Amino acid sequence: MNNTLTPEEIVEALKGLSGWKHENDALVKEFTFNSFREAMSFMVRAAFEAESLNHHPEWTNVYDTVSVRLCTHHVGNKITTSDVQLAQRFEKISWVK
Repeated sequence: MNNTLTPEEIVEALKGLSGWKHENDALVKEFTFNSFREAMSFMVRAAFEAESLNHHPEWTNVYDTVSVRLCTHHVGNKITTSDVQLAQRFEKISWVK
């Protein structure tokens, strides 16, 4: 389900997503790990979560940092319930907050 969220719903969703922000119609967060290996390990695990939801992040990696941007392209690059679900899954598997 890809219901576009209202600004109020986004604010409410962020209450349960530690460190996530609403920027430019996307949910964003930087995860900083102890090493490049840990960052890559997170990305591989996160990729399986994304694939299971058939919802894929925009992300980059520089050494120990993974930057994530979530929005739903087919609804005009807006935040939807799918973005919140994927952020929740990333939080669940991350060992850094």
